[in-house]
Amino acid sequence: MSPAIQIENVHKHYGEVHALKGLSLSIEKGEFFGLLGPNGAGKSTLINIIAGLTRMDSGRVSVMGHNVVSNYRQSRQSLGVVPQELVFDPFFSVREILQIQAGYFGKAKQSSAWIEILLEGLNLTDKADANMRALSGGMKRRVLIAQALVHKPEVVILDEPTAGVDVELRSSLWRFVKELHNDGHTIVLTTHYLEEAESLCQRIAIVNQGELVALDSKESLLARGVGSTCTVSVTLSKPINNLTDSLKNKLKSCDENRIEFLLNRDTDTIISLVDNLRMIGAEIIDLRTEDADLEDVFIELTRQVNR
Repeated sequence: MSPAIQIENVHKHYGEVHALKGLSLSIEKGEFFGLLGPNGAGKSTLINIIAGLTRMDSGRVSVMGHNVVSNYRQSRQSLGVVPQELVFDPFFSVREILQIQAGYFGKAKQSSAWIEILLEGLNLTDKADANMRALSGGMKRRVLIAQALVHKPEVVILDEPTAGVDVELRSSLWRFVKELHNDGHTIVLTTHYLEEAESLCQRIAIVNQGELVALDSKESLLARGVGSTCTVSVTLSKPINNLTDSLKNKLKSCDENRIEFLLNRDTDTIISLVDNLRMIGAEIIDLRTEDADLEDVFIELTRQVNR
């Protein structure tokens, strides 16, 4: 049985920039798959190649067994992509947009009932006849999801679907996406909210500088992180801005007087961290250690590539 998405030795250059460097991976049918990486890692380039919006320099990509170049009609029929950007036609209502999108795939006549299901499932029924310009950013994003699904694709790529939306909308979107997955759809998610990937995805690929730096189950990646790193959360009496290079290299996040450090269990100690903080005049009022999560694994792996 062929994978839902097969990517083999894909290279892509933009001038002198080598955006994808022989990247290979496969996504199985029915998976909830996470594609993670920092900005500029090559994720959007890869998605655009899968969707047929960008041509690779070399390599092979297929969707549901259909080559995205030689069998592009079948591959695009099998794929729905929810883009990161809020792109919409300002001249039509929500329902009209979905009807037009269904027509692109030759399904205008048989899509009416499915459109109503999408409108209800995404809480868009009361906005169905509203012009796209009248919708909030969150509602526009729901319409983009409906557009990607209107032709009933077997594979759905969600590129930062909850970027900039409120907590309530994010929760309702994930309920709907989980239902899609339970119905057998293959879901590919890119997100900067790593807790989303940790709670939703079965397998996760981490891409950095155009290369695949990790591909494993969520459990295996977390086990890898627990074995080598530890997050230490430090609360100071007042903010400081004179961290040494040694401390900056271990920095995970900083919010006023609360700082998180990512320590290597083999080479770093909490005692040395405390000593280094006290040497720059920091007064510690609370210190806590936390189990490693997907964010720790992500930071560790991408740091290794950037060194």
